[in-house]
Amino acid sequence: MIVRDVARGSELERTEERNRSHHCITCSDEGCPLTIVAVDEERGLALCEDAAGNRSSVEIALVDAVTPGAVLLVHAGTALTVLE
Repeated sequence: MIVRDVARGSELERTEERNRSHHCITCSDEGCPLTIVAVDEERGLALCEDAAGNRSSVEIALVDAVTPGAVLLVHAGTALTVLE
């Protein structure tokens, strides 16, 4: 019984660590936090910028309404969630 509890705790710790990272569990690619510069709601796109100032278009269909200044977790050109 004690061994199982330790094993569960270890699995829980591994799961929590994976959740804190920005890696895709399907392809192991890394998600990127990007800040929204402008939103084109009609096309479902946002112009976003990374910390280095590089800009790219991001599909925002999977997230609720967003506004400039919000930070998105982006993977493969698609916003997965709003971080801030």
